Amino acid sequence: MPKVGMEPIRRRQLIDATIASMGKHGLADTTVQTISRGAGVSPGIIHHYFGGKDELLAATMRSMLQQLRDDATQRLAAADSPRARLEAIVDCNFAPDQFEPRVVAAWLGFWAQAPHNPALSRLQRINARRLHSNLLHALRPLLPPERAERVAVGLAAMIDGLWLRFALTGAIDGSAARAVALGYLDSELNA
Repeated sequence: MPKVGMEPIRRRQLIDATIASMGKHGLADTTVQTISRGAGVSPGIIHHYFGGKDELLAATMRSMLQQLRDDATQRLAAADSPRARLEAIVDCNFAPDQFEPRVVAAWLGFWAQAPHNPALSRLQRINARRLHSNLLHALRPLLPPERAERVAVGLAAMIDGLWLRFALTGAIDGSAARAVALGYLDSELNA
């Protein structure tokens, strides 16, 4: 008989083990066995709490997106100007916890799998729309509507591209990526 109150603890434990397994093995070699071994539980626990690997992967991506959203919400609440809001958005995407190797591996796995997995694809679209909406909201007081839209698209691409460059090469860290993204933003705002 499972202990009362264990479900949120087990779910978190399995999500953390999924991220760790993706960091160590990559998505293709992350299995129910590698996850359960990392969590110190039997493989049946994954099926009990999530129904299977695909559902656990979707829950893991939702958890990572929620952490990113919580960070953005906290930073945006402290921002006192449109420019500060833009900086907060850039900062949360290049925060140190987004550059942990296991987190990088998990994001890469999700992005690679999203075109083939409807649940992950839906989560990716929600995240992209949220980023675009936050950027556009902050840019509207600073630029005419058409330019605000263009700069929002460009800055979102810059954020994703710089993050991906780090993930694939390890040659750039969050602070360097932040500086490049904010340099692009400043050049667009001053044009």
